[in-house]
Amino acid sequence: MTIPTLLRRMAAALAAALWLAPVQAQTTDHLGLPGPISLAGDSYALAWSSRPADNYIKQEYLPPDETPDRYSRMLLVETVTGGIGVMDALRAQAETLTQRKATDPLVNMDIVQNEATGEALLDFIVSSKDEAGEYIVEWNAYRYAPLDDAAGGPGVMLFGVSHRAYGNEAAKMFLQGLPTLRPAQMEALANAALPQPGN
Repeated sequence: MTIPTLLRRMAAALAAALWLAPVQAQTTDHLGLPGPISLAGDSYALAWSSRPADNYIKQEYLPPDETPDRYSRMLLVETVTGGIGVMDALRAQAETLTQRKATDPLVNMDIVQNEATGEALLDFIVSSKDEAGEYIVEWNAYRYAPLDDAAGGPGVMLFGVSHRAYGNEAAKMFLQGLPTLRPAQMEALANAALPQPGN
């Protein structure tokens, strides 16, 4: 399998996982990161994990009393190895979002590169509708960082934060509050110490 094909499959898998796919309780800690992980004063514990390929691991972390299929806040940690670079991974996600614009008029994204560290930050908003026709709105910020050999690389780590609102009224309030939420969460994510995989 070529790297571009793998990246497209990763982006598609992530989109499927985020958008109302049935969630099964699976909490194997593939990365040696059981949590809790803290961001902006909030604590998140491992709630779901998956290993879609030998070189691709994804884990989701939630605050207490939230579930992967209906959450308001989530942290994500993903690793991909096998010669994949930061911009390769980011471009794959950006391509998926660009394609999504055909069916989701709310899609919007922004990219910030940090050439000094080799990292990049992608933040984006997407929406969908539930079975009742009510909106689900989601804003995400993904920090892509080089994964070195000591952490299981070479490859890429994604450290991300996701926020959601369910229902038309909640979605409206969420969008109104996004100009305040977005910069605060992006600053916290950009300045946070990256999780350190234990295997």
